[in-house]
Amino acid sequence: MADPRTILVLGAHGVTGQEVVTQAVARGHRVRAAEMKWPDDAPPAGPNVERVTANVIEDDLGPIVEGVNAVISGLGVPGDPATLLDPPPLYTTGTRNLIDAMEARGVSRLVTISASFVVTHDRGPMLFRTTAIPALTRVLDQMRDMEEMLRLSGLDWTAVRPGWLLPEPLTGDYVVVPDVIPEDLIRTRHADLAHFMLHCVETGEWSRATPAIARPEAEDLSSSFEVVKEMLA
Repeated sequence: MADPRTILVLGAHGVTGQEVVTQAVARGHRVRAAEMKWPDDAPPAGPNVERVTANVIEDDLGPIVEGVNAVISGLGVPGDPATLLDPPPLYTTGTRNLIDAMEARGVSRLVTISASFVVTHDRGPMLFRTTAIPALTRVLDQMRDMEEMLRLSGLDWTAVRPGWLLPEPLTGDYVVVPDVIPEDLIRTRHADLAHFMLHCVETGEWSRATPAIARPEAEDLSSSFEVVKEMLA
């Protein structure tokens, strides 16, 4: 068990963010869970979880950064066509605001989500490459800009590059390699991604680097049919 830390989790009500919060508390950490807007039906925060509201694009993030040991960003944009065509500047303006707040408050450790598809489109079934990847172009461009901002910053950052995210239970049995997932893999479980991001916070591994994470999954979870079904959901 790692020494207890206070971790700010951005996008704490998203699929990956909820996994980060749950796993962090189970590992003895304190969590400041941040969302742009908490839904009315959100479950109670629970012990060792402080719930806050912050818009990373518009707000001064200093108050929510103050006093934490590390930040984990699980931020992501909705996958509907209108948003993908014109995504909010979550990874650009949002990252700039976060960097400024962290540097001003002396908080250095940041672990954030990027994507393997920032550097390659040559992964997964052909239908995925010809439909999902083009739809994500503007989001991937933002992620690329985000990574460049991090490289130019003084933060102790890690930008984790998963494959196509999958809402399945934690395994802890995943592959981590530099920069881009292996050619024969395509899926990354949200829960495994959260597990690895916490590992990076606890150990300091992969500092100022872009590790890629994925794992082999059953054909019915990696097929073209499954990709299309998830895109249309």
